Amino acid sequence: MRLSPVVALAALLAAVPTLPAAAQGPNTVVADLMSDVTEVEQKLVGLARAMPAESYAWRPAAGVRSVGEVFQHVAADNYLLPIFAGTPAPAATGIQGDAYATVQAYETRSADRATVIADLEQSFAHLRAAMSAAAARNPADTVTLFGQTRTLQQLWVLTTTHLHEHLGQAIAYARATNVVPPWSR
Repeated sequence: MRLSPVVALAALLAAVPTLPAAAQGPNTVVADLMSDVTEVEQKLVGLARAMPAESYAWRPAAGVRSVGEVFQHVAADNYLLPIFAGTPAPAATGIQGDAYATVQAYETRSADRATVIADLEQSFAHLRAAMSAAAARNPADTVTLFGQTRTLQQLWVLTTTHLHEHLGQAIAYARATNVVPPWSR
């Protein structure tokens, strides 16, 4: 009697024990998000480097963040959001817990282009370290985020989508100031 390939594969898969989710390794959703964060980091830092210092004060309209303020906002939130997963921001940032005034003070402080780029790079290193530390945790663990109960997975998805939002904003700012994104050349 000859088995069809489908039946043979089904028999083989039935014989392989299934590991419980916790035994399969780190949280793959967080690992996937970390990969995405790395790509966004490369693009945002690339844009920050490609834009001349004089463009950092440019803003599309009154009351809207300038180029430099967008990059500082990203850096600030790269420090803020990991706090909700239990990773405090470095003391030098002044960002504390959910005290949003400390975040605003960080992102609106006076900083030149070189400082903004360094802040951006350091904040991404902090974010990746926090996500890496949290990857071993259960993604269904709950955290309190801006007064609401969320899962750890929801926190990292929000973090990643927030980065994409500001990447799009930075691309629009770059194009409006005649800077071609480095990866588009």
